Amino acid sequence: MKKLLSLCFLIAVLHGQLLAQTNIGEAAPAITFPTVLNGASRSLHLADLKGKAVLLEFWATWCGPCVQAMPHLQELQQQFKDRLQVITVTEETEQRIRRFLVNRPSQLLFAVADTGGARKAFPYRMFPHSVLISPEGKVVAITSPQNITSAVIEKVLAGGPVDLPLKEDNLTADPLTYFTVAADTRAHFLVQPELKGVGGLSHSYLKDPVFKGRRLTMINLPLESVYRLAYESLPHGRTLDLTTGESVEENKTKYCFDIIVPQGQEAQLLPTLRKELQKMFTVRARLEKRLRAVYVLQVADAAKVKKNPVSQAKTEVFEASAGVFDGEHVTLAKVADYLESFGMVNLPVVDETGDKTFYDLSFEFEPEKKGAVHEALANLGLKLEKAQRPIDVLVFR
Repeated sequence: MKKLLSLCFLIAVLHGQLLAQTNIGEAAPAITFPTVLNGASRSLHLADLKGKAVLLEFWATWCGPCVQAMPHLQELQQQFKDRLQVITVTEETEQRIRRFLVNRPSQLLFAVADTGGARKAFPYRMFPHSVLISPEGKVVAITSPQNITSAVIEKVLAGGPVDLPLKEDNLTADPLTYFTVAADTRAHFLVQPELKGVGGLSHSYLKDPVFKGRRLTMINLPLESVYRLAYESLPHGRTLDLTTGESVEENKTKYCFDIIVPQGQEAQLLPTLRKELQKMFTVRARLEKRLRAVYVLQVADAAKVKKNPVSQAKTEVFEASAGVFDGEHVTLAKVADYLESFGMVNLPVVDETGDKTFYDLSFEFEPEKKGAVHEALANLGLKLEKAQRPIDVLVFR
């Protein structure tokens, strides 16, 4: 048995080595799709399709342009029948694709739960991603689906050359260039797979003259984090994950998002993001009142509180880090938000000071020093006390 396992491991390693990146003009590798929907058999070997043109379409149900391309692919399949085989390839589960097909029936072949075989041969970072293979088994195009027209298929079937735009992902040292849009873009919502080798981040374009207040880009964030941003940057401590089955994996998978709303509708940026997430993913999120252990921010010394300088500024200016709070035109509720959002305490913080005055507040403390945060608050005339309170919790199902 050990020898058999060792042999299987060796075969797997060699198979991975054989599936190096394939370029235009090279022979397509011997890819096997172990789970195929709508086919005559459960699995499919690419080598068995020699004599036909093959179009591999890498996609996902949450990719808007991918779904929009499906009718076009279906038309090509119907037009060329047995001379062309379109195979859609996704890393999503069989259950998810079956649900998709209930709402959008298709006779295309759907290779599901691709664990990397096809993607290693034809690596991509942005959807949709189209690979066209000649009847002789050679790769003739790596492009976008709109470039694969009837005339192109006719030419490939006749053995003629094709010269289609090469799809190259827009990647530089700055991961935000994963999404490049024209300055006159009115509105859009795009979702792409994880950008390998880059950490998670979000960018709100607050100083951008074109997209200020109406664009949000997120790189390599799980759905839970994206939903928290969509709900006014809700702290992690105010979430409850009740996802089960397939939704658990979907909620933890990392994605890249880019959303733009029209000028004049900046206030709709986050509500629009929430609506789009609910439409595209099986994970659902909703704010619910839940009784939780919290810290309550209260006034300990009213005289000290009143000594804090009342702000003469008209708008909020705020900077902070671990152990540093510097705000102009802020209420005491901002202190509560800072303590929770920056992880200065280990529980949600509820403002019960009742003070709506705008202050200019600055304080520093050593977060690693026991009791330092409480001492800093006491200097402002404030205190924290543990309690139970019903608070808004973002529940994932």
